[in-house]
Amino acid sequence: MPKIITPQLLSDINVGFRLMFQEGFAGVTPSYTLFAMEVPSTAGEERYGWLGQFPKVREWIGDRVYRSLKAHGYSLVNRDFEVTVEVDRNDIEDDKLGLYKPMMVELGRAAAEHPDDLCYETLKAGFTTPCYDGQNFFDTDHPVVDANGTEQSVSNYTAGAGPAWFLMDLSRAVKPVIFQKRRPYEFQALDNPKVHESVFKTKKYVYGADGRSNAGFGLWQLAHASKAPLDETNLKAAWTSMIEMKGDEGRLLGIRPTHLVIPSSLIFTAKKLVENPIAANGATNELAGLVKVHDTPQLAA
Repeated sequence: MPKIITPQLLSDINVGFRLMFQEGFAGVTPSYTLFAMEVPSTAGEERYGWLGQFPKVREWIGDRVYRSLKAHGYSLVNRDFEVTVEVDRNDIEDDKLGLYKPMMVELGRAAAEHPDDLCYETLKAGFTTPCYDGQNFFDTDHPVVDANGTEQSVSNYTAGAGPAWFLMDLSRAVKPVIFQKRRPYEFQALDNPKVHESVFKTKKYVYGADGRSNAGFGLWQLAHASKAPLDETNLKAAWTSMIEMKGDEGRLLGIRPTHLVIPSSLIFTAKKLVENPIAANGATNELAGLVKVHDTPQLAA
C-alpha cells in the first residue's frame, strides 16, 4: 500500500532533510579563513578603494603629513550560487527516503565547502587575473613609487614550469584573498504540489540551498607565488623578496612570511624542507620552523 503524501508528511520530510543538510554542513571545517579575509557585504557590489595603503607611523615633526587613500577602482560583484537535488514522489510513497540521506548530507557539505572552492579558485587564477593596481595579482611588474617619487616595478612571482606554491604573510588583518559574503547558504524546499509546477508536472520534490558571495584579491604584497621547483634556493629567494619589500616612498613594509601554501602533491617536499630538523646532508636544517605548511588538493593544476 503506497504511503499517502500529506502536508504533515511533507513537513516532516522537510525537517528531516534539513537536519541532514545541517549535519553535512557542520561536518566541514573550512580552511579559506587562513588566507582570505571575510568581508560582509550589504549590496550587490562592494568597492575596495582602500587597497594599496599600508599605514606607517612617522615621527611627528612640524605639521601632520596627510596621506590620502589612493582611489583604486577594485570592486567585487556578488554572484548567485545554488546546489539542488530532486526527490521522486514514488520514493516517498514507497518509503525509500533513507536512500536520500547521503545525498542530503553531501548537499550540506557542498554548501559548507563552497567558500573554500571559491577562494582556492581565486588564488589559482591570480596568474591571469588583475588586482587593485591593474596588474595580475601574481606578476613581475607591480607599480610602486620609490623614495624619489620614481615608479618602480616590483615582483611577487617566480616563473617556472612546475606546480605553483605560495609563500604568504597571514599574520595581518588584511589577507591576500577576499571572501565577500552577501547571504549565507540556506536550505529550501519546493514541495507543495498545489503551488510548484515541478511537483505537478514531473512528480519531483525539489530541495536545495543557495547563497550570494564572491571572492577576489586583497594585497598582493602579502603573497609570493612560484612555479620554480620547491627547494631551499627558491624558498630563500622568495622569503628574501618578501621581507625586503618596500611600499610607496621606499618604506619597508615589515612583511614576514608565516605560511607555505601548497598543492598536496608537494607535501613531502615541503615537510622535508621546513619541518625536518635535519637537512639531507645530515647537518642542522636552518629552514626548520621557518613557516607553517598548509596543503590542499584544491590547488592541484
